[in-house]
Amino acid sequence: MSAVLQTFPLGFPWQTFDPFLFCVFHNDRFPKGNGHFGPDASLAGRVKGQDFAWKDGWNMYHGDKVPGFPGHPHRGFETITVVNEGLVDHADSLGAAGRYGGGDTQWMTAGKGIQHSEMFPLLNTERGNPLELFQIWLNLPSNNKMVPPHFTMLWQEDIPIVEVQEEGSTSAIKVIAGELNGHKAPAPPPASWANNPDNHVAVWHIKIPAGGQFSLPICNETVNRVLYLFEGGNAHLNDTLLKLNHGARVSASTKVTVAASETPVQLLLLQGRPINEPVVQHGPFVMNSAEQIHQAFADYRQDQFGGWPWPSSEPVHTEAKGRFARYIDGTTEEK
Repeated sequence: MSAVLQTFPLGFPWQTFDPFLFCVFHNDRFPKGNGHFGPDASLAGRVKGQDFAWKDGWNMYHGDKVPGFPGHPHRGFETITVVNEGLVDHADSLGAAGRYGGGDTQWMTAGKGIQHSEMFPLLNTERGNPLELFQIWLNLPSNNKMVPPHFTMLWQEDIPIVEVQEEGSTSAIKVIAGELNGHKAPAPPPASWANNPDNHVAVWHIKIPAGGQFSLPICNETVNRVLYLFEGGNAHLNDTLLKLNHGARVSASTKVTVAASETPVQLLLLQGRPINEPVVQHGPFVMNSAEQIHQAFADYRQDQFGGWPWPSSEPVHTEAKGRFARYIDGTTEEK
């Protein structure tokens, strides 16, 4: 039996498997900034508030003046925002805030409900402002869907990058969640499915040089393991060709060697033991039943998950000098 169980093209969003719900790759080549955190370019021809056309190589998304995602609610799952390049300004309904990027990850447990915004401030007014990030949704089991909201910052200085030598090549694996060769990722939020090592949750950013290879470690056979080839050329998974901009679900209990061709490749790995519970999703709410979804909408209409303490639906942190996080309890970190 082949170790490659399924291959598929990468759309928007990417196809995911339990315990993951959603994954998108944002790769925007934003122009220089206009001094007000937006693009120094005409917005003519864009559908304001709903711009996903990649005109000129970038989107405004739901932003009006600043690209990004203005305030919106979530309940019942977690968001993992992995920023390889560029910056994200976070603000939420509980008063927490942050600016992160350049290798940082924000891991937010929406739990019983939170509003947050994710804006992409274009700070550089002299040259372009490229942005590259993954937004990943990880489900919560039923007993944790209504926990209090929480977020954790995984600063790039604390996330291990593991160099693995194999057949004369050296690959670099950024371990955002999980463990590789004794190197553990920073702890996820306390209520996360990833917080139990028996669930084998892993989020890895894998870079393999031209002609190099990396063999995935053997894991439990119950685990869903998926690879997404998003940068470089084609690769081989054992004897199976994986084309650029394609994904593959592979056996976690069988040896799989990822081999690059004459071009370096980058892949995202998402792995975890499935939760195996009913999933009912309506927009930003993910619960176990239609009744729970109806209740989520009713609760949001009642108190809007804490309201919105910001002067705009798309706030940017104009006073910020660098990367920082101000948590729900008021404590602050600066980088």
